[in-house]
Amino acid sequence: MSAFWQASVVTGPLGVNCYLLGCPRTRQAIVIDPGGDGDRILAMLEAQQMVLKTVINTHGHFDHIGGNRTLVEATNAELLLHSADLPLLRSASEHAAAFGLSRIDPSPEPSRFLQDGEVLEVGCMALQVIHVPGHSPGSVCLSCGDALFAGDVLFAGSIGRTDLPGGDHLTLLKGLQDRLLTLPDHTLVYPGHGPQTTIGHERRGNPFLNYFD
Repeated sequence: MSAFWQASVVTGPLGVNCYLLGCPRTRQAIVIDPGGDGDRILAMLEAQQMVLKTVINTHGHFDHIGGNRTLVEATNAELLLHSADLPLLRSASEHAAAFGLSRIDPSPEPSRFLQDGEVLEVGCMALQVIHVPGHSPGSVCLSCGDALFAGDVLFAGSIGRTDLPGGDHLTLLKGLQDRLLTLPDHTLVYPGHGPQTTIGHERRGNPFLNYFD
């Protein structure tokens, strides 16, 4: 990841980690999971003289998409999401209200849908899409060199909750085993909430992954 400009900011009412990646050669940028605070994200990009090309939602839950409209309308960036989470994206404001939170700005429709295994190229950056359902039907992680942007699939010491509509605990566990625990131990994990970790640390110490012992 050292070849790219990278920054993060905690956004939205539930404290989502939003990640900003920028190519120093082309000045093109990617934003992952803008949970809110779109104007703040735009200011961070402007300070680095970066042009936003792509907004990626790792999944469609309301706390991860609150900044979509501000970013897309200001920059005409493409918006990417897995198709299985389109219903969540479209109903995000209603879900936020059900949690007792203020309604969020409705998201624009995705420009296109993410496909498992595809490689997203923006400037000199390349991110591979890894579909890991279970937290939500369309949850994805994004692999970029020795980094993994994990959304709400894997956290430091925990995993994504599966008691929300569309969640499935066994499906998530299987995805973790088959898709993430096959990555090298030194892989840095940048989760949707909380501190970063590594695959090796979670393999050894995450109590939810004892299922695989």
